[in-house]
Amino acid sequence: MAAQRVIIIGAGLGGLQCGYVLAKNGYDVTVLEQGLQIGGCLQTYRRGKAVFDTGFHYVGGLGSGESLEWLFKYYGLDSLPWVELDKDCVDRIVIGDNSYSLASGHGNFVDTLSASFPAEREGLCRYISKLQSVGDTISSNFGTGETMPLFGMSAYDFLCDCISDPLLRKVLSGASLRLKYDRETLPLYIFAQINNSFIQSGWRLRGGGSLIAERLSEGIKAFGGRVITRSKVELLKETDGRITEAVDSDGNLYPGDFFISDIHPAATLELIPEGGSVKKVYRRRISSLRNSKGVFTVNAVIKPGVLPYVNSNVYLHSEDADVWADKGMSLMISYAVPDDGKYATNIDLLSYLDFTELEKWSEGKPMRRGEEYEAFKRAYAEDCIRFAEKAVPGLSGAIERYYTSTSLTYRDYTATPYGSAFGIMKDWRSPLTTVLSPRTPVENLLLTGQNLNLHGVLGVSMTSLYTCAQILGLDKIKKEFGI
Repeated sequence: MAAQRVIIIGAGLGGLQCGYVLAKNGYDVTVLEQGLQIGGCLQTYRRGKAVFDTGFHYVGGLGSGESLEWLFKYYGLDSLPWVELDKDCVDRIVIGDNSYSLASGHGNFVDTLSASFPAEREGLCRYISKLQSVGDTISSNFGTGETMPLFGMSAYDFLCDCISDPLLRKVLSGASLRLKYDRETLPLYIFAQINNSFIQSGWRLRGGGSLIAERLSEGIKAFGGRVITRSKVELLKETDGRITEAVDSDGNLYPGDFFISDIHPAATLELIPEGGSVKKVYRRRISSLRNSKGVFTVNAVIKPGVLPYVNSNVYLHSEDADVWADKGMSLMISYAVPDDGKYATNIDLLSYLDFTELEKWSEGKPMRRGEEYEAFKRAYAEDCIRFAEKAVPGLSGAIERYYTSTSLTYRDYTATPYGSAFGIMKDWRSPLTTVLSPRTPVENLLLTGQNLNLHGVLGVSMTSLYTCAQILGLDKIKKEFGI
């Protein structure tokens, strides 16, 4: 009997992980990627000897027995060249002229911050206890539905209940490029799960995020599957309530028994002609969901032997910054792991960027948006570099050259509406509307990726299991991953 065929649209992390699991379990898997390079936000690019990440910079919870370790071990990703960040300072939070360390290890985390905020030690213990309890159940709660109540609770209210000092609240929220903070909407589950994983431990990958995508792709092919690039799906044909085949821009036909979309749900629905199983009310619901902001990135090549490598991330905030309300200036500074470990070779600067600032160029094509757009990027980049010098003195003079990207870049290369960094925003006030199921109104069409429930490497990896469980069954996934 022929193996059932699974067509996966998009070779981002979620699509590749689904492809790996299903191919390993005997399905005939084909992954279709519109671009030349696989990986989605895991993509890297090279300029000379410098390798730059696009959306991936570090992960949390990769130590023994931690949140991500058991998942990465299954995929063979644990053997990649990971470098653990400084245990006493995974992230340095700089607010105005003051600096604070976010350490790894729950006890170390509390001890380190209590040194600066001794009156808040009890509150920090309550805070860390809740985060740890949420993180420790990420696998045991798989498929039970017990996490949904946490999606219906406010992260900001929880933070204020634990911590009375406004400055400490800013510090605890200071690693602002891990997730999009929003005082009105952010659910406790997302806040707790993501922050807990980085409190467990922090890790960079020497060589960049594309190594993850390449390892997963190699696994899919070893199990008999295919990963095809430059194949942009433009149509999903529906017959009698089922998708029968995907059609790409070159007219190639890919028939299948199951279809999984790793692109944005709204973009997925645009591939299906109206009049079938997907009703207008469902289309309106998905298209009306709010997306998170995009990111402006400066990828800087550093002159040899000038700046020491720093084995921590830096999150720099102006004195008036409030990440919960999009106020003030905030910037992430991330170092690529150098081969010799001593001097920095390239540094990334990342800052949120509202799409409204880019709308005038949104109809243009990559590399062809004109001089006004290039001038905007140069001015924005220079502002970021000047601001970054507060935390990295001499940075401006140490930069040999730099490259920039905006939300438009992410939109064009990852098919994400508005170049959203973290996909659809979840709202604790309406979790049943904003937390999406892998299932769609079409019987054999499933969704995966960061838009469904939890974003980031950890979130996408867990979501992939939920998607695969719709095909393999929940019990099979639990057995497969030892849950």
